[in-house]
Amino acid sequence: MAKDNWLDRAISFAFPSIGAARMDARARIARADRIRNLFEGASRSRRTDGWRAVTTDANAETFLANGRLRDVARDLVRNNAFAARAKAVIPANVVGAGIVLSVKAARQARQDRIKGLIRDHFETTAIDADGRLNIYGLQALAMATIVEAGEVLIRRRVRRAEDGLPLPLQLQVLEPDFLDTNVDGPLGNGNYAVQGIEFDLRGQRVAYYLFDQHPGDMRGFSGYRGNRVSADFVTHVYRVDRPGQVRGVTWFAPVITRLHDLADLSDAQLMKQKIAACFAAFIKDNGQGESYAQQPAGPDGAPVTNAYPIETFEPGMIERLGEGEDISFATPPQSQDFGPYSMLVLREIATGMNIPYEAMTGDLTGVNFSSGRMGWLEFQRAVEGWRWNMLIPGMMDPVMRWANEAVRAVTMSSEPYRVDCTPPRREMIDPANDIRAAQQAIRSGLSSRSSEVRKLGYEPEDIDAEIKADNERADKLGLVLDSDPRKTSAAGLAQTPQ
Repeated sequence: MAKDNWLDRAISFAFPSIGAARMDARARIARADRIRNLFEGASRSRRTDGWRAVTTDANAETFLANGRLRDVARDLVRNNAFAARAKAVIPANVVGAGIVLSVKAARQARQDRIKGLIRDHFETTAIDADGRLNIYGLQALAMATIVEAGEVLIRRRVRRAEDGLPLPLQLQVLEPDFLDTNVDGPLGNGNYAVQGIEFDLRGQRVAYYLFDQHPGDMRGFSGYRGNRVSADFVTHVYRVDRPGQVRGVTWFAPVITRLHDLADLSDAQLMKQKIAACFAAFIKDNGQGESYAQQPAGPDGAPVTNAYPIETFEPGMIERLGEGEDISFATPPQSQDFGPYSMLVLREIATGMNIPYEAMTGDLTGVNFSSGRMGWLEFQRAVEGWRWNMLIPGMMDPVMRWANEAVRAVTMSSEPYRVDCTPPRREMIDPANDIRAAQQAIRSGLSSRSSEVRKLGYEPEDIDAEIKADNERADKLGLVLDSDPRKTSAAGLAQTPQ
C-alpha cells in the first residue's frame, strides 16, 4: 500500500475525488514496480544502468546504424584475418560448389530441352550481367555479401533475342548501398516506403528505389534520387531476425567490437615484443670516467651533448650511456596470458558468427573425433537453415520464376515443369559408418536412394544414367568388376545369374 504524505492529505481534504485518484495512481505505480522487480533483468539498478533497453522496432534500429555497421564490417574483412575467414567459411558451406538445379517434366523430350537451356545458360557466364560468374558463382557472391553487408539485391535484366543468349535473362548482384534510403515514409501514390523499399497498403513489396551506380563509385556519384524499379525485377535476400524486419544487418554486428579490440591487443603485444627485442643491453656511467655521451667543450666552454640521439630501434641494439659504464641486460616482458585470453575472445567471436571456432581459426588443438563431430553437426544445422530458409526461397525461387518466363518465351510452350534445388554434398566425418547408415535407411524404407544421392550433392537421374552406361560398357567388353553387384557380391563371390 502506497503511503500518503501531507500533500496527499491536503488534496484529499480539499478535493476528495482528485485525492482518491492520486492515491490510486500511486498504488498502481508501486504494484508495477514490485512486479517488475520480480525479474532481475527488468529491474532498474546500478547493475543495469548500462543497458540500452529501447522499444524500437527492427526498422528503427537499422535506419541510422545500418550504413555505419556495413562500412565497419567491410573494413574488418579487408584488414582482419579472422573476419575475412569468417566471411569465407559461411558461403563455402552454404553454397560450396553450388546449389544444383534439376528439371522434372512429364515428357522426356520437354525435360531434356529445358535441362539443356538451363545448363547452357545458368552453368555458364551467360547468366551474369557482368559476364564473370555462372549461377553457382553468383550464389556464392550473394551469400558472401549477405554475411558482410547483411543483405543483397539481385536484379533481373531482360535481354533481347539478338543478344544471342540461350535465355533472354541475366542477373545482376547489387550491394545494399544501391538502395536510396532517403525514400522513406508516405508516398504520393498512397503507398509508403521504408528505407528505399515501397509497400502497398497490404504490406506487400511493390518497388525498390535504386541508384544507377554505387554511391561510392570513384567516378563520382551523380544520383540524387533512386529510380523506381518494380519488385517483379528485384529480389531482396537477407536473414530475418525479427518480425517486420525490412532490411538485413551485417552478421558481424554482435562481434565488431570484439574483433577490433582483439586486433588492437594483438598489435600492442607484437609491438611490445618488438621493442623489447630491440633493447638487448644497457651501458651506464658509474661516475668514474668521462661521459661518452658528452663531446669536447664548445666555444662557450659548455660541454656539447650527443647530437645524434637514438631515434630508431633495431634487434640486438646496445645503447651506450657513458665511459666507465656498467652493463645490464634487458628482461623482455612476457605475454603468458595473451594466448589463453585471445583463444577465449576468438571463441566468443565464432559463437557470435554461429560458426565453429576451429573453422574460423584453423586451430584444431584439443579436438577429438567426438567433439569435432558434435561441432560439425551443429554447424551443419545452421547451414541447412541459412540455405533452405533464406538463400533458396529468397534467391533461387524468384530466379526460377524469372527463368520460367524466359523458357516459355524461347520454347513457345507453357507445358508445366518443375525445377528442384540440390544442395552441395555434405562432407562425411566417418565415411564407412555414414555410408552403412545410408544403406540401412534405404533397406528399411526410412529413406529413398534418390534422397541419399541428393545428400551427396548429385542428381539421382544423372547417377542412374552413368551406372547404366558403365554396366553396358563393361558387358560389351566382357569385364567382371568387383564393384558390379550384378555379378560380384560384397564378399567378392560370383553372383548367381538371374
